Amino acid sequence: MLTKKEQAESNKLLKRLRHNVGEAIADFNMIEDGDKIMVCLSGGKDSYTLLDILMGLKKSAPIEFELIAVNLDQKQPGFPEQVLPNYLQSLKVPFEIIEEDTYSIVKEKIPEGKTTCGLCSRLRRGIIYGWAQRNGINKIALGHHRDDIIETLFLNMFFGGKLKSMPPKLISDDGKNIVIRPLAYAKEKDIAQYAKIKEFPIIPCNLCGSQENLQRQNIKMMLQDWDRKYPGRTEAIFKSITNVAPSHLADPNLFDFVGLQQTSSEEDLLFDNPEFEPFKSEDDNVNSNNGLNIVNLSL
Repeated sequence: MLTKKEQAESNKLLKRLRHNVGEAIADFNMIEDGDKIMVCLSGGKDSYTLLDILMGLKKSAPIEFELIAVNLDQKQPGFPEQVLPNYLQSLKVPFEIIEEDTYSIVKEKIPEGKTTCGLCSRLRRGIIYGWAQRNGINKIALGHHRDDIIETLFLNMFFGGKLKSMPPKLISDDGKNIVIRPLAYAKEKDIAQYAKIKEFPIIPCNLCGSQENLQRQNIKMMLQDWDRKYPGRTEAIFKSITNVAPSHLADPNLFDFVGLQQTSSEEDLLFDNPEFEPFKSEDDNVNSNNGLNIVNLSL
C-alpha cells in the first residue's frame, strides 16, 4: 500500500512517462487511425512499461488502433513459460507467444565467451518481421528508450566509425515493416522506477543479459558517470541528435562541400567564439499536460 507521498510521486512519474510517449508519437507521427500495432514484449522492464503506457493512451486517443502483445520464446533453458501468458491474460490484451529455438542456434554458432547479441538480434528480427507480415501488422513497437539511443550513438562512433543511432521511427530494409520506439524520449531510470511501482513480473535474459563484458555495458557506465558528475549532459547529447547541422560535419553525401561557393549563406564559425547557453532539462518544465492531449492532437 503506497503512502500519500509515494502515490503522488507515482502519479507524477506516470504523467511524465505519458508526456514523453505522447510527445514522441506526435513528433514522429508514430500512430495513425487504423494501425495494427505489435508490441514486442521481452519480459523486461522496458517492454512492460511500453505496453502499459500504450494501453492507457489507447483508451483516450480520438482514433482507433489495435494492440497485440507478442513474445518470442527462444527456448532458453529455465525460461518461465507461463509468466507472460498469465500476465497478459490478466490484462485481457490480445497476445501471441511465438516459439522458435533460436537459443540452440546461437549457442552452436557463437563460441563460448563471445557476444551473442548480434546473431540473436538478427534471428529475432527475422522471425518478428515475418510474423508481422503474415498477420496484417503495420507497425512494430519496440521498448528502446532514450538511454538505449544514446548508448547506441556512442557504440557506433567508438567501434563502428559511424554517426548513427536508433531512430524513433524507421522502415525495414525490405520496406515492409515500420518500426516505432514510443519510449524514445523516456529516461531509463524513470522506466525502472515505474516498473518497480507496477511490480511487473520481470524475466531476466540468461542468453545475453549476463554478458557483463559487453561494450554496451561499458558505454552505459561511462554515461552514468557523466550524469553523476555533470547533470544534464546526457540530455544535451540526446538533444544534439535532434538538432543536426550537416554543413558543420564532414559527410559529402549529406552536404555539397564540393559545390560550395563564396555566395553561400552558410554561417562559418571557424574564427568565432560560439556562445553556448546552459542546457535546460525538459523535466523541469513538464507542465500539467500529461501527454494525453499531445497524443489526442497529433493522432
